[in-house]
Parts: sequence; C-alpha cells; structure tokens
Amino acid sequence: MADFGDEVTIEVIKKRAIKGVAILAGRTFLLQIISFFAVFLLTVFLEPTQLGTFFLVSAVINFFAYFSDIGLAAALIQKRDALTKEELRTTFTIQQTLVLGLIIIILAITPLLKSWYNLSQDSVYLLWALAFSLLLSSLKSIPSVLLERELRFEKLVIPQIVETLIFYTTVVYMAWQGFGIMSFTAAVLLRGFSGLVIIYLIRPWQIGLAWSVSATRDLLRFGLPYQLNSFLAVFKDDGLIALLGGIIGTQGIGFLGWAQKWAQSPLRFFMDPVTRVTFPAFSRMQHDREELSKALSRSIFFICLLTFPFLVGLVILAPKLIEIIPKYEKWQPALFALVFISFNSLWASVATPITNFFNATGRISITFKLMIMWTTISWLLIPILSFVYGVNGAGIGYAIVGLTSIVALVIASKVIKIDFWGSVIKPLAAALLMGLFVNIGANFLPLAFFSVIISVILGVSIYIIILYLLIGQKIISDISLILKVFKR
Repeated sequence: MADFGDEVTIEVIKKRAIKGVAILAGRTFLLQIISFFAVFLLTVFLEPTQLGTFFLVSAVINFFAYFSDIGLAAALIQKRDALTKEELRTTFTIQQTLVLGLIIIILAITPLLKSWYNLSQDSVYLLWALAFSLLLSSLKSIPSVLLERELRFEKLVIPQIVETLIFYTTVVYMAWQGFGIMSFTAAVLLRGFSGLVIIYLIRPWQIGLAWSVSATRDLLRFGLPYQLNSFLAVFKDDGLIALLGGIIGTQGIGFLGWAQKWAQSPLRFFMDPVTRVTFPAFSRMQHDREELSKALSRSIFFICLLTFPFLVGLVILAPKLIEIIPKYEKWQPALFALVFISFNSLWASVATPITNFFNATGRISITFKLMIMWTTISWLLIPILSFVYGVNGAGIGYAIVGLTSIVALVIASKVIKIDFWGSVIKPLAAALLMGLFVNIGANFLPLAFFSVIISVILGVSIYIIILYLLIGQKIISDISLILKVFKR
C-alpha cells in the first residue's frame, strides 16, 4: 500500500462512504455508552474537587492543543489530488515542532498555573501527562489522515475504541482503589501509547522530516480558515472553563462539569451520529431545495424527538437519584446548574442541525458569524454571573447563551423552509406533558431505585401516547425506523 493513500474509483468511494457512515454512527453510540457508565462510576468514586481538577486541567491542555495544528491535517484530507511524500513529511515536521514548543511552554508556565488554580502536585503530574499526550496524539495524525482519505473508517475506529476502553477501565479501577487524581494521569498515558501503537500497526507510513515552502503555502490556504472556526469553538468552551477555574475553583468546576456531562449526554448519544450522517447527505442534495427542506426538518425532528424527553426526565429524576445512589449526595449543589444547562442542551438540539446545514451547503460564513456571537456572549456573561452567583450563575449564563440559538433558527428560516411546529414544538409539548405526569406520579412512589425505573417506563409510555395524539400514526413508523437504525 502506498504511503500517500490509495487512489480509489468512484464506485469504491460510494461503497466505503456508506459503510463508513454506518460504522461512525455505531462507534459514536458505543463510545458514548461506555463513557456514560464510566463517568457515572467516577462521580461515585471521586470527590467533586478531584473530578473538577481533571475537567479544568483538560480544558487548559485542550486550549493549548489548538495551537498544535494550524489546519494542515484537515487540508491533507480535503486535498483533491494525490498526496506527496513531501506534503506528508512537511506536515509531520511542522506539527511535531509546534507540539514540542507547546510542551516547553506548558512546562515553563507550570508554576503560574499551579498558583492560579491552586493545583496539588498530583494535579501537576496530570497536567504534564496531558501535555505529553499532545505529542502522542500528533504522532498519530498522518496515519489517521491516510485512513480518512482512503475512507477506511472500519480501521480508523479500532484505535479509538481501544483507547476509550483502556482509558475508562484504568481510571475507573484506579479511582475505585483510591488513587484519586493519579487515576487520570495513568489512564491518559496508557490511552496515548496504546492508540499510537495500534494505528501504526493498522496504517504504517515512512516517517521522515522535511519542509517545503510551496507545500506549506498550498496547505495553509485551506487549513487556516478551517482552524479559525475550530479556534472559536475551543475558545468558547475549553478557554471559558480555564477562566472559570480561577473564579469558582476546582470544586465549582467539578459541579459544573458534572452538570454539563449529564445534560449533554443525550446530545452525544443521539445528535452527534445524526449530524455526522446528515452532513454528506445535505451536501449532495443542495440542488433540490424541497428535498433539502424536508431532510433538515426531519433531522431536527428526530434529534428533538429523542433528546427532549431525556432532558426533561433527567431534570425531574436527578434529585431522586442523588438521594438513592450511595455517595452521590455530594452532587446536590450541582442540581440547579443541571436544570439550566439542560435548557442549553435543549436549544442545541435545534441549533446544531441548522449550523450543520449551513456548513454542508457552503454557508460557512454564517456559521462563523454565529460562533462569534455565541463566543462573545459566553465570555461576557458567564464569567460575570459566575463571579456573583458561583456555579449557579454559570448555569444561568449557559441557559441564556442557549436561548440566543433562536437567531440561528431565524436566519435558517430565511434561507430554507423549516417545519418548526412539527419538528420542535410537538416533541417539546409532548416532553413537557410527560414531565408533568412523571413528576406527579413520582410523588406517590417511595424513594427507591425501582421507583425510578417505574417512572422511566411511565414517562416513555406517556410520551409515545401524547406524540401519537399530536402527530398520529406516523409516529409509530418513525419509532420503528429509529429502532431499526439502532439495531443495525
């Protein structure tokens, strides 16, 4: 096999693309299930301060990680012509140079970070482990690029699944044994080394160093604009967490991270696979506005159909679960933030398919302007509210930012017709009515785990009945379609 990625025919591309979509959707669902249960166990075994330290240090490293890639890997994937050895080695050389420079900077400013965030020595070791993992991740970039260009997603997902299993198995076991923050340090290093070894076994290439001015210039034409959008996303999320760490402390970040993890879990379960699949679909039906309108409305509907009842049920049942689950009462202070961040996730269920539509149809400038708006509002509002009201203020800030997603909906409505009533309002009404009945019914049940299970069964049943009354027989076929997709 050539180092530069096989040149394949159109028929092979079609077959591999269809297979890749199915594999990526399945991978996302599998990894989110593993993550879901592992995070639950970690919230039992670890204290909020310990979990908050991991969220905080990870956010700091993720912010630095942005500067380890100036979009060259994405440019290699996007490049129409066959890749050359010179381009691969130039990209590899630039990336390793950037990463090594970042590691030196992180080591140099460690005393400053330790003082600003009041980090323990174990937290510093975690910081260094995450910094070193940047190098391990960068070494994997070229094999990953080649696999993506060849559309060999069935091979690309192997190291990702192994990394996830090793990371969560290690961190959960060590947390259970009482190693605290050091659990993350060991897990991060094992994840990085295992992924690096496996991907080079799957897709080796002739490592070498080179630097070509012409190759760098050509790749940066696409890489820099792409990376600019990525930077806004990183700056809005991880950069903000890094700032909040100095305002509400590691315990506050622990509470905020706990609320975010659970409130965003339905998005990772249901929304991510749908948007990954619909992106190429939207791209290929740009010429047919009527079909594109139906497809966008349908994708919003399916995401809302699945995420809305999950979020409503989570808000209602979380207080009961905190009282029932042993060692879980420590998360009581995060319940208020959970409600408001769930509201943010509710709006994300609508806004994300819309920005996905903008990108797929070549309207990336609209997405860029929306990202500027959300980043500006987040950085102006959330830190101020956090300073005044702590974790609860941060939750309120995220809810207000989520509400501004209505701007994306208004803009999209001017570009293409969206069935907002059928796609959003009906699932929302059904979810809220379900929540009302579940809340009333839960008050008559004893505080026990089986009562929560009964409440979930009751909620699902009521939700389907209400949807049937609002939508009709069509909802039955829709649910059957969803079950078939998950079965596959």
